Amino acid sequence: MASRSNTADIAVTELTERQARNEYKRLSQEIARHDELYHGEDAPQITDAEYDALRKRLVDLENAHPALIGGDSPGVGAKPSEKFAKVRHAVPMLSLDNAFDDAEVQDFVAKVRRFLNLGDSPLSFTAEPKIDGLSLALRYEDGKLVTAATRGDGSEGEDVTANARTVEDIPQEIPQKGVVEIRGEIYLSHADFAAINARQEEAGKSVFANPRNAAAGSLRQLDSRITAQRPLKFFAYAWGAMDALPAKTQFEVVKAFESWGFATNPHMKRCESAQEMLAHYHFIEEERASLGYDIDGVVYKVDDLALQERLGYVSRAPRWALAHKFPAQQAFTVLEDIEINVGRTGTLNPIARLRPVTVGGVVVSNATLHNEGYIEGTGGNGEKIREGRDIRIGDTVIVLRAGDVIPKVRDVVIDKRPDDAKPYEFPTSCPACGSPAIREISARTGKRAAARRCTGGLTCPAQRMERLKHFVSKKSMDIEGLGETNIETLFESRVIKGPSDLFKMKFNDVKDAIENRRRIIALKRLERNETKTSKYLFQEINNLNEDESKSVQKIFDSIDERRTVPLERFIFALGIRHVGEVTAKSLAKLRPSIIDLLSLLDKAQRERPSLEYDELLMMYGIGEVGRKNLVNMSPENMNSLFIKSAVQNIVNKNAVDSLLKSCSSWEGVLNFIRKASSGKPGENYNMLAQTKNIGEVAARSILDFISDSHNRKEVDSLIEQIEFTAPAAPDGSGVMSNLTIVFTGKFEEMTRDEAKATAERLGARVSSSVSKNTDIVVAGPGAGSKLKDAQRHNVKIIDENEWLAMLSDS
Repeated sequence: MASRSNTADIAVTELTERQARNEYKRLSQEIARHDELYHGEDAPQITDAEYDALRKRLVDLENAHPALIGGDSPGVGAKPSEKFAKVRHAVPMLSLDNAFDDAEVQDFVAKVRRFLNLGDSPLSFTAEPKIDGLSLALRYEDGKLVTAATRGDGSEGEDVTANARTVEDIPQEIPQKGVVEIRGEIYLSHADFAAINARQEEAGKSVFANPRNAAAGSLRQLDSRITAQRPLKFFAYAWGAMDALPAKTQFEVVKAFESWGFATNPHMKRCESAQEMLAHYHFIEEERASLGYDIDGVVYKVDDLALQERLGYVSRAPRWALAHKFPAQQAFTVLEDIEINVGRTGTLNPIARLRPVTVGGVVVSNATLHNEGYIEGTGGNGEKIREGRDIRIGDTVIVLRAGDVIPKVRDVVIDKRPDDAKPYEFPTSCPACGSPAIREISARTGKRAAARRCTGGLTCPAQRMERLKHFVSKKSMDIEGLGETNIETLFESRVIKGPSDLFKMKFNDVKDAIENRRRIIALKRLERNETKTSKYLFQEINNLNEDESKSVQKIFDSIDERRTVPLERFIFALGIRHVGEVTAKSLAKLRPSIIDLLSLLDKAQRERPSLEYDELLMMYGIGEVGRKNLVNMSPENMNSLFIKSAVQNIVNKNAVDSLLKSCSSWEGVLNFIRKASSGKPGENYNMLAQTKNIGEVAARSILDFISDSHNRKEVDSLIEQIEFTAPAAPDGSGVMSNLTIVFTGKFEEMTRDEAKATAERLGARVSSSVSKNTDIVVAGPGAGSKLKDAQRHNVKIIDENEWLAMLSDS
């Protein structure tokens, strides 16, 4: 019989409740770590496909074990630019879930069928190329174009109406009354992109990296006359707010758009099965190079709009649509050098300096090498993960670039390795401060980390500077005018040492530091006799004072605007290891007051588990249940007379051997268990560690951060200068708001999954267990213990027909 110890290899429907809970916790922590690496440290360690596989496993677990569900999903897109007026989307512009292989598409179709309880009934989908461009929403009122807005963050976009009016593919009027919102993609053809770059070169201007960047830059011009000179194109494929739809299927609605004068993709096709969908995907994949514009996959949508409505949405994406991505693009080149950058949490990040190579239309000369373990070809615990493929300077390497992800060195071509190539020796001291750089050993698992980390903490100038850059970045405090260059200038000039100094800076200090930097740069250019004449450079130096006064004032204006911020944004801005945006939001919801939150963290710090409590879980043969039984032994058993028999009755022989080996004697075992028992985590610590989207790894990191005297002093100083707004509470507008509902038994008219999704969409909280706080139990045939629990707690019980009646009244 196969081993069942690795739950990641077991289908989610076969997991026990305990296995599912542990697997969900592991996945949540791993996803949080990769979110932090990608968004916080700009050092992703996995591809989009690998990340999406983790997300998919998490969603599958939630579907199979609904009791695990909770928390918020990541947002969509990015904050709109301040350059443009804002447009609030009447219907949010959401993203799509991704698939990277045929099996995932087949699974998507099967899921839709199960959700709708269709059996073998016919089910149609549309399949169309996924345009690699810029999403745009066009709002028409009584046939006339009134606004055009970018996606923005999904809820609010940029008003680019004047620019959109210059695009030939966008009709100024359509033969349809009422409100009509057409959505689609702005893009450039390959030929037009090449022509634009040729003109840029002739004019001595920088060229665009790819057609998508060129299209986005063209649409976001402040002067619409510039946009008009760029041959932008537009494909219509979706809609937002609509007074009336012209048809009942996705395919026919898009055909109606075509009749109204919009360009639609000629490769859109209606498919009747997963096999047809995949056949069309592979056809488009083969035709990709000849299309004349960039695509990065195929989008599938359930064709019937009534079924789309029933399927609804989950988290940040619709259940009725899927983006099937093409394989990531890659190229071969030579690794010429390896350099080390120190991140804000002390991670030594190796960067590959490459012989420039074009990958997916972009010239790549740098790529991530992730960490020391990746370079040497080992995992964090020393086990080989890519036998014989350590990465060496001079190697021919395969460079991978998937979408906008930072390029990575995927593999080494061993056959082309030069004779003089030697294994790379990773530095054991920090290149920025000289402090020892170590690969930590996990206190819980005993495994060695894959990355090496500087031990200098905030004495390391590189870490302090990177934390400052993170603090002012867009997803953190979003202080305009303080980009990387200005932060480096102010830090090196000693105008600022930490985040709180930003709110205490003096205007002239900032102005002098930036002016001095620009003056030095201008003088160096003068020495090199660059393209501008000496007379012009001297004039530029003399004009610095007036120019910098304006830009510095903008910095101070932006700082003043950030003296009131949402609490979750502030928490994320602190740059705590393992705390990304989702974790920060969960922390803010846990205690919406910063004073109350700090009080909770102080209590949790005092209630942290002891080293012995943690070490029990690391011993072979002792799991969560074994540890619980050992630390909760009765007082009469926890003495030298009964300890041997008590322990042997509680845990298996492997655990007994582990304890004796570690403690040398039964007296040592007794003392060890006593320390572990007295070091059990307290209520406040457990609250923090068990909160959805926080978890134990992040909890320990948060407590480490806040208990550091330097960090706490910095946080206290910031609190004196900033006011915080609490996370927005649910609007309570759902017709079932504040109701807690439990579904049990078998349903006939809709699946239980669909019933739960419908209840949540209407504002209810769906629970997996019945308590005195439950408002309604919807019970179908075969209802068991939950029905008895409802009767015991005097909870209202209704059947499926009554549930459907509630829906019709809603």
